[in-house]
Amino acid sequence: MHFFNQVFNYDHPWSHVIIGMWHKYPNPKCSHVLSVDVLDRSVDPKTGIIRTERMLGCKQKAPGWILRLFGGSEDAFVREISFIDPKTQTATITSENLSLSQFATCFEQITYTPAPSSSSSHGPSNRTVFTQTAEIQARMALWRSAADGLEKWLVDRFEQNAQLGKMALTDVLRSLWEERQMQSLAAAT
Repeated sequence: MHFFNQVFNYDHPWSHVIIGMWHKYPNPKCSHVLSVDVLDRSVDPKTGIIRTERMLGCKQKAPGWILRLFGGSEDAFVREISFIDPKTQTATITSENLSLSQFATCFEQITYTPAPSSSSSHGPSNRTVFTQTAEIQARMALWRSAADGLEKWLVDRFEQNAQLGKMALTDVLRSLWEERQMQSLAAAT
């Protein structure tokens, strides 16, 4: 099993980042994500937690040896479940691959939480902490060297996509909130 993790601060308040998260796709920086379908969305009346289940359709450039060895295609599907808690300002998103899961699994978890306020500020934080982890495991016990090679390739690919995703959300946040600031300034003058 191989692991990936990263922690990053977005220079936007939590509420802005959560709104931006829903506008992330389609995005030219994440062109591998072709479709996003909402399968279910509900709000727990007691807690106010919003649960959303989505299916992401992706196109991955898999090495030829993987396609020859396992069959299949470059089309891949990922199931994503998110829990947004407005009271605690916590968002947790988990995702797992559905395609070729009999050969390799990728379990990802993302959290968004407000960054701790600095001692000099007394209001809510204007930054959001993004934490991302992934566990990637090939399921080929008999071919350990092939499994290691596949896991390494999957981790490298995951890291590339994670960096693209971070840039994509940064662009979305900039577009959503800088555009609104400019409109507010124009309206005020």
